[in-house]
Amino acid sequence: MPRKPRLSSGTGIYHVMMRGINHQNIFEDREDHYQFLSTIDKMRMLYDDDGQPTIINCTFYAYCLMSNHVHLLIREREETIAEIIKRIAGSYVYYYNHKYGRDGHLFKERFKSEPVNDLAYFTILMRYIHQNPVKAGIVKCVSEYEYSSWTEYEGKVNPAVQLCDTQAVLRRIPFSELEAWVNDLLPDDFCFLEDNRSERPSKTLNDDMVWQLITSLTGATNPTDFQKLEKEVMRQALRELRKGGATVRQLQRLTGIGRGFIQRQR
Repeated sequence: MPRKPRLSSGTGIYHVMMRGINHQNIFEDREDHYQFLSTIDKMRMLYDDDGQPTIINCTFYAYCLMSNHVHLLIREREETIAEIIKRIAGSYVYYYNHKYGRDGHLFKERFKSEPVNDLAYFTILMRYIHQNPVKAGIVKCVSEYEYSSWTEYEGKVNPAVQLCDTQAVLRRIPFSELEAWVNDLLPDDFCFLEDNRSERPSKTLNDDMVWQLITSLTGATNPTDFQKLEKEVMRQALRELRKGGATVRQLQRLTGIGRGFIQRQR
């Protein structure tokens, strides 16, 4: 059966998962984790023949390194997402095979990816990626995990060496709000790449999650504030909320906006 083509992102942003072949571990010790981080750091730029950086190649917004898989929230720029991941995998596998005296594949041949086309889903993925170690029972809270980008958002990493463009995110989502959301565990029935389903969770958002996204998108914290928004801001927010999984009836109930108006925002 031929492979399905990858879904393309209108924003250039993708959620990517790289998994070890046969679910085997891809990290054995601390050095391996930091070698992988060094590898993705080098992918952020393209270099000339003298080894000097010439142009931005891609932008990372989040990452989490688990024992047998990796999550990345990445924006392609010069190279395609396929080219970037191929180079990351090739570089790290060369290091890993040399260190452990092995040969052959380390990652599953075809990495998983899904497009991220709106802020609502981007925010959910920021939560999901950083919550992986908590969901796996490795740590009790997100901030305890060493091998994720959350340390960068907390300001624990020197800005000169951090990998993610945290400021691009924090200009849209204040840290206090992002921190609260990241520490609010997503329901277990939310479906992402591991479930081989579509690019969206199979369940609709609960009311608290909808209000978190409304606040992120518009700054409104209650129905009255939302109703006072400029029409175009309101329309854009409703479109992104519906794409993110909120239902028309739910939005009508939470915001007090008429059903017909909400239905037209697609």
